[in-house]
Amino acid sequence: MHDRTDNGASLKMLTLIDEYSRQCLKIRPARQLKSKDVLDALAEAMAERGVPAYIRSDNGSEFIARDVQDWLAETGIRTIYIDPGSPWQNPYVESFHNRLRDECLNQELFLSVAEARVVIEEWRRFYNRVHPHSGLGFQSPDDFARTMANLEPVPGT
Repeated sequence: MHDRTDNGASLKMLTLIDEYSRQCLKIRPARQLKSKDVLDALAEAMAERGVPAYIRSDNGSEFIARDVQDWLAETGIRTIYIDPGSPWQNPYVESFHNRLRDECLNQELFLSVAEARVVIEEWRRFYNRVHPHSGLGFQSPDDFARTMANLEPVPGT
């Protein structure tokens, strides 16, 4: 996802979304994104949430870099890459990006990356705590995650 600061400089964002709960785990605004940024964000998310079965992403150079591929293979995480020019294959992230743009990025004019980080992180927390999703029974992502964590497992499954 891309935006610009007030002086026209590029502002790219790395977003990590949990497809099940729709929680936004990370948003990393930066002038440029490198594979190290992806690795750092994934490692942080995994330390907080555990290792996912798979990661779905587009084919951005930061995602298909050899060091990212090697790390994911060592970690045992499958990768699912959407076809180029096929955003409908990544619907939860695309929907999230639309909401981020409408509710945050289009409302702000960032003077710096540091300012963008603060404002976008505040919006991310609000989104997780408050934003209802029809696909989650009109619960917020955080409420849905708590509900699912409190369910008893079904015997025999």
